Amino acid sequence: MRRRHLTLLGLGAAAAFGRHGLAQARPARIGILVNGGPGPLFDTVRRNLLQDFAQLGRGEADLRIDGYFARGQPARHPELVAEALRQDPDVIVALGGPAARAAQQATTTTPVVFAIVTDPVALGLVRSLERPGGNVTGITNLDPGQPAAQFALMSSVLPQMERVAILSDSTIPGADASGLAPIDRMNRQAAEALGLRPQVVKLAAPTPDIEAALAEMQREGAQAVVVLEVPLTLAHRMRIAELATARRLPTMFPGGQGDAGGLFAFGTTVMDAWRRIPAMVDQILRGRSPGEIPVEFITRRELVVNLAVAGQLGITLPEALVGAADRVIR
Repeated sequence: MRRRHLTLLGLGAAAAFGRHGLAQARPARIGILVNGGPGPLFDTVRRNLLQDFAQLGRGEADLRIDGYFARGQPARHPELVAEALRQDPDVIVALGGPAARAAQQATTTTPVVFAIVTDPVALGLVRSLERPGGNVTGITNLDPGQPAAQFALMSSVLPQMERVAILSDSTIPGADASGLAPIDRMNRQAAEALGLRPQVVKLAAPTPDIEAALAEMQREGAQAVVVLEVPLTLAHRMRIAELATARRLPTMFPGGQGDAGGLFAFGTTVMDAWRRIPAMVDQILRGRSPGEIPVEFITRRELVVNLAVAGQLGITLPEALVGAADRVIR
């Protein structure tokens, strides 16, 4: 099935508020566009959403949540949006840039809330962060200082590093004539500002050749890999870490991806963004226009250090760095 239908109904449902703020008999309908497939990660997101909706006074009986899964093929998002719209949702939640763009292009009336979008203005999703306009708003963990901080951290443990690879995703919208999306350009500029020579390598859907990408990096002399927070790297993060470590390439993953098995995971985490979705959706269900809801920022950074991987790579991490970590994997 292309869509996993999750109907959350029960007895004694309280009346929910529709997109125009009017009481309605049916549960509020929320369609979630996901780059990956059904599984533990989505189940965790769904569970967290339900918990946070409950704190806002919306129990399971008040909600119907439908998941629409691209299964690693972002090009499928337009058909998934069309499928979602046939269910007449009150709100579409789009996880990732490709999903958000597809939703924006498909409807100008159904409210859309995005998350896991690096720069919504650059992607044309909103007119401004303060007043998005239109039917789209959301939460971003855009942290302009994060790329520089990641490269600086990697340089501190690899002082001889001159060349660094940046692993990205060819499906990310907003690419310029050189094929680089805003997140690619931001990271390349941050690396160059620190005197490093960056190389952007992009995985291709639906079945990315991670081995070939890593081989390309090493041919160019890469001494470490910074993995960007994009759909394909998220879906294949554990395989990326495994193969990179086997090639003795230290890896830096985004915040919240300590489970990947890289040397570091550092930065803002999408889990913090997901936890803000219910509050924003609740405002819309109570009648507020998405165009009037400012885009929210996630700014808390998380550092995960993997001492087991450091040992495999023969890297000794400074005690001060290990002590400063939010979590240490041994």
